[in-house]
Amino acid sequence: MSNNSHVFPRHCHSDLPVAAGGDGCFLIDRDGKRYFDGSGGAAVSCLGHSNSRVAQAVKDQVDQLAFAHTGFFTTEPAEQLADLLIKHAPGRLDRVYFVSGGSEAVESAMKLARQFHIENGEPGRRAVIARRQSYHGNTLGALAAGGNEWRREQFAPLLMDATHVDPCYEYAERHEGESLEDYGQRAAQSLEDEILRLGPENVMAFLAEPVVGATLGAVPPVEGYFKRIREICDQYGVLLILDEVMCGMGRTGHLFACDAEGIAPDILCIAKGLGAGYQPIGAMLCTNRIYDAIAAGSGFFQHGHTYIGHPVAAAAGLAVVSELLERNLVTQARARGAYLAAGLRSRFAQHEHVGDIRGRGMFWGVEFVADRATKAPFDPSKGLAGKLKKAAFAEGLICYPMPGTRDGRHGDHVLLAPPFIASEAELDGALDAFGRAVDKVMAAL
Repeated sequence: MSNNSHVFPRHCHSDLPVAAGGDGCFLIDRDGKRYFDGSGGAAVSCLGHSNSRVAQAVKDQVDQLAFAHTGFFTTEPAEQLADLLIKHAPGRLDRVYFVSGGSEAVESAMKLARQFHIENGEPGRRAVIARRQSYHGNTLGALAAGGNEWRREQFAPLLMDATHVDPCYEYAERHEGESLEDYGQRAAQSLEDEILRLGPENVMAFLAEPVVGATLGAVPPVEGYFKRIREICDQYGVLLILDEVMCGMGRTGHLFACDAEGIAPDILCIAKGLGAGYQPIGAMLCTNRIYDAIAAGSGFFQHGHTYIGHPVAAAAGLAVVSELLERNLVTQARARGAYLAAGLRSRFAQHEHVGDIRGRGMFWGVEFVADRATKAPFDPSKGLAGKLKKAAFAEGLICYPMPGTRDGRHGDHVLLAPPFIASEAELDGALDAFGRAVDKVMAAL
């Protein structure tokens, strides 16, 4: 990227190479250097970068119909993708509202939850509860719901009120001597406590990621936690919204991440892996109960974006989900993920600065600590996450390091979310590159 570029980049002083091609699990820059996409960008590229079926579906749809506004038409790709998603969706999810990404899906979910309660005769329900160190998107509503203090801080005056309860973060928050089951129940209890503090008649929804992605680093819940969460929401009439934007669509070894917990939400958000990077697309799924309340009431969900149900995006999504299902790539994600986990543990479990290796499917996090015995994180001034990202990139590995794991400021982790199509040999190469990067950074600290 040249200094005279007119693109507004994420970081004003970054000097980024130009991506010029994609080949399977690799991205190729303009100079011909190959990078293994070990994080799928941000857990997006589940099919890699050169899937011919998805590319052809996009081309064919553009040739046939590029755009038809949903105020006037529905389209075959949107109808077919909705049918396919609902066929495999958990519980009573029955309707699909297509958007262009994860933040829009979360915004749609919160607005639908609010409208449902109004049309259901409980207009007092307005409070949203989420969890500390959660991430739900960067639009103002999604940012307000998220519990990452660093992301929220400068925009706080613009954000609606939301409250945040305990995450299910066993490595850092389980007490010594506390069983996993007891810990999970204690973490879930913080939700009931907050509902009672706010007054159940005032609480609209609880929003959570089944496996926490960007801000905690692939943290799965302990067994029984989400079953208790589902019971609490049912007891108090609170809608359960699950954010599977990062962890869904096969990423954690199930097409829908909540299937691993044996529960289903009232509203579910997906994106990222739904389009696998080939088109911007997300979706909000809701139960027939919620849809019927709107249909029998005003008949109009007071929401909308220009590109909802975009036919080219829907055609891409349809091809992606068809690939996942027909090629058994969700099962493959589970198997390759087990291989990746074993490799991470054999190489890093005894590393003096690796505190925890956690994850599920093709979604893994490595948390780095200054002291393994006390689990004390590194001083934020060391900028460990940023240094790991830069060193790995130099080694030809794209990974997703983040600072602020513990509280938005302290703690460092690296997220790995490779394409489901990655071979064992490619994963070995990625682990080698990651090991070299870790060694270089730690030696220079």
